[in-house]
Amino acid sequence: MKLSQVHPIFYHARIKQKQLARRCSDLVRRTKFAESVSHALLPHSCKKHQSLLRRKLGNADPQLQENKIVNLKLAIERLDGLLIRPGETFSFWRRVGKPTRRRGFIEGMLLSQGKVITGVGGGLCQMANLLYWMALHTPLQISERHHHHFDPFPDDQRVLPFGSGASVFYNYVDLRFYNPTDQTFQLVVWMTDQHLKGRIVSDREWPYAYHIEERNHHFLREQDKTYRTNELWRHMVDKRTGKTVKVEHLMKNKAEVKYPVLFEEHANLAEDSGRT
Repeated sequence: MKLSQVHPIFYHARIKQKQLARRCSDLVRRTKFAESVSHALLPHSCKKHQSLLRRKLGNADPQLQENKIVNLKLAIERLDGLLIRPGETFSFWRRVGKPTRRRGFIEGMLLSQGKVITGVGGGLCQMANLLYWMALHTPLQISERHHHHFDPFPDDQRVLPFGSGASVFYNYVDLRFYNPTDQTFQLVVWMTDQHLKGRIVSDREWPYAYHIEERNHHFLREQDKTYRTNELWRHMVDKRTGKTVKVEHLMKNKAEVKYPVLFEEHANLAEDSGRT
């Protein structure tokens, strides 16, 4: 057993240590982070997406989703209009900052150490999920992305492949992507009564489109535990010709399932359906 699991004091000390290590690492590497904001919208759309603000999440308190909306609004204030210029890196936590009560963040749902808990700033993963999914449809290079190692709730109105999200925890579990091109990209995020919405736009038309395909999705049992697994692949398509010019394997996901699974319906059902 890890020392951080023995007593909460060791757990919190370990978090502080990791947060300090991340700050020191950024200073040493001298990464050029995206910091400039413009509310003049760049003209060319690369990808847009939306996600529901309220979904059924097992037996979780619905109020936590209302609290999440408060936290997401604060994140939008820091993210909307951000320019990612050539050679710059986007960092979720460099922009959003530490989620504290003093800054207006409140208790929301967190996934931590295989459990569903509450904590200040909970629910910000929904924003990270949105940004990550959109970035996958651009030439921006994902330089850091983490995912949850367990699947806490059955699907409810899921529109994206399993395992296509991004986990964030201040500040060392971050979402980062780098702009290797000579173009400028811009994040646009906003909220309606029902949805969190976003777009990534650019100063010039990008000649390629990207499509994400899910392969080999199924449930399996190992040593009295149930796991969910799949693979995500990305197709790069020439907009002018419509031909696929590159296919790459993005990731293989495997997460412990925390809800009952009817294996008669789900086990070993491969889903070879492409989703974008």
